[in-house]
Amino acid sequence: MTPAPAARPAVPGHVMDRLARTDSDDESLGLLVHGQHTRRLLLLRLLLDTATADAPPEARARFLGHWSLLEAAEHRSPAGREAVRETVQHPLTGPWTHQALADLRAGRPADLDRLGAMAVAAGLRARLSFTTRLDADHDGLHLPSLGLLRCGPGPVRIHCDGTLLRLRADGAVSEVTVCPQPVRGAWAAHSGWRSAVVLPPLAAGHPPVPLDDQGPYRATEQPGSPLRPTVPAPPDDAARKRWYDVWTGGVAELLDLGHPSRLAETARLLRSVVPLLPPQDAGPAGYCSGTRRGAFGAVHSSVPPTAVSLASMLVHELQHAKLSALADIVPLHHAGPERRHFAPWRPDPRPFDGLWQGLYSHLALAFWWRHRALVTPDGPAREHAWAEYARCREQTGAALPALVGSEQLTLEGRRLADGMVAAHRSLQDLDPPAGHLARARSYIQTARALWSRAKTV
Repeated sequence: MTPAPAARPAVPGHVMDRLARTDSDDESLGLLVHGQHTRRLLLLRLLLDTATADAPPEARARFLGHWSLLEAAEHRSPAGREAVRETVQHPLTGPWTHQALADLRAGRPADLDRLGAMAVAAGLRARLSFTTRLDADHDGLHLPSLGLLRCGPGPVRIHCDGTLLRLRADGAVSEVTVCPQPVRGAWAAHSGWRSAVVLPPLAAGHPPVPLDDQGPYRATEQPGSPLRPTVPAPPDDAARKRWYDVWTGGVAELLDLGHPSRLAETARLLRSVVPLLPPQDAGPAGYCSGTRRGAFGAVHSSVPPTAVSLASMLVHELQHAKLSALADIVPLHHAGPERRHFAPWRPDPRPFDGLWQGLYSHLALAFWWRHRALVTPDGPAREHAWAEYARCREQTGAALPALVGSEQLTLEGRRLADGMVAAHRSLQDLDPPAGHLARARSYIQTARALWSRAKTV
């Protein structure tokens, strides 16, 4: 696994302008994905160097053995290289890498066996023959993209003959067959094995989307409203069925109808869905969602109630992924973390970066809801789209001055912010129906008045 050169690639001006409109194409998406892949490889190499220098001798030896297995899978065949790439690029590999580095640097025990679980999954996909050992924790042994061996804590001996995995823990044997799809679970005729689940591809030529409801490193940084934090949902067959039902309820068509590039963008960027428990105060139609800076490609969400809400959630969250990936390539601002900015979509003050993230997502949603309103027949669904368009457009307009007026923008950030202003100005060519517009503006005025009153208390 050789990382690409560490130098930051320049972002061409026309790519920056396209991203400023919240739009995307093969070139812009390729740049963002390549940047994240390079970043992930460099983090893994840093972990290798740190473990080699700082891990206890036994843990270091096992880690180097897992690294060798991963390299063997990569060199096995083109399928092996793709398996390793998919394993390395899995969103939850990022949080594990950061946690392991932090633990090693602090002198704490680090979960270095996670690399072994990744290597086993990649080795199976590459049809390698190998034998190794991993340690299960209190939840069992999780093999990324394959499934979970439910067993007690302790060693699990693993043998692969190129076709089957044989897992031995406490005398139990579970045989897992290989499935041919690029992203999939693995089946075993054993009650102790719980297979991973995938959702159908959103577009032809793209892989299925894993539903990551098992294994570690799924915890979020409190997605959604700070008033409604939630936690990862445990594996549950009924919840899996609800996800499948809403996922197959026309989401791809809704993304495509809502904006010319949204379906292709989602199919390219979305690599994992991490189910969350719904907020306790959400009600039957409520849900929450979020993204993590170090888990590019993952969307964390409780089950949205409808395909429309799922589609709009994906549009919203993947804009966060795009903007974060762009900021990893080229700095956009030098503002600090102080929470002091008014954001009409949140009750709490936002840091400058959080304000920008919300602006970018709401601008994209404004375009998506406008397209949806224009193609939806008269009726409640169209009225709902107009209302959401009015809300997102007016909220974006209310927050944009704080962005473009900042002296903390870099040259690249200035270009992106100015492009967002131009994109928002283009939305003025089509007003929503007067009633929806009046309600949206009234909401902004009320939110700003409450904000100003709270600041003076």
